[in-house]
Amino acid sequence: LSRPISDLASSRGCGMTLVQNSIKGATMDVGIVDDPASLKRFLRPECAVAIWRRQTPKNIQTWLNGLDPELFPQGRVILPLQTIAPTVSHLCDMSSLPEGPERDWLQKDIVSLATMFSGLIDARFLRLRLDVVTTNACRKFHIDAITSRLVCTYRGTGTQYGIMTGSNEPSRVFTVQTGSPILLRGTLWPAKPHSGLVHRSPPIEGTGETRLVLVL
Repeated sequence: LSRPISDLASSRGCGMTLVQNSIKGATMDVGIVDDPASLKRFLRPECAVAIWRRQTPKNIQTWLNGLDPELFPQGRVILPLQTIAPTVSHLCDMSSLPEGPERDWLQKDIVSLATMFSGLIDARFLRLRLDVVTTNACRKFHIDAITSRLVCTYRGTGTQYGIMTGSNEPSRVFTVQTGSPILLRGTLWPAKPHSGLVHRSPPIEGTGETRLVLVL
């Protein structure tokens, strides 16, 4: 399916975006896929962003939403793929995240996303970041000065994106569903010209919301 981006419907209150399978414009394609294998679409020259539309298992999301934010793992590391699993486990130990099937799922999911992303972009090393966010960090729309990144919000409102024309901010803002990974191109991506797609962290300061965000 294909529809103009102006027809995309968004529901920010529940952190979800209602999307079609593809939103195409004159120079860009937003790829919405339902399985990780289809994320290879991100490598197409016309694809500005790709989103894996998925839902976190209900019991895992309930566990994440009910956790004390003090227990969330945090850290910023650059490491080869084969050391991601023990590193994530160590970060969870450092934060005293309770052991159990829910923690196992979270750790395995982070490793799975890292494995998928590194294979997609052919990266031997990844910069992995786990952030606990309660402020308006990165609240301005921007394009990162990197080649590409994957962002997955495990708890709280997902990443927001839109199309910037000239110096104006996007007239419509779309919110990625909680638990859905989004792949974004940065200014170092070889394709030119840039699509104009920009993103930001949702402004949540003062709402009492806490986000748990993975960035690769």
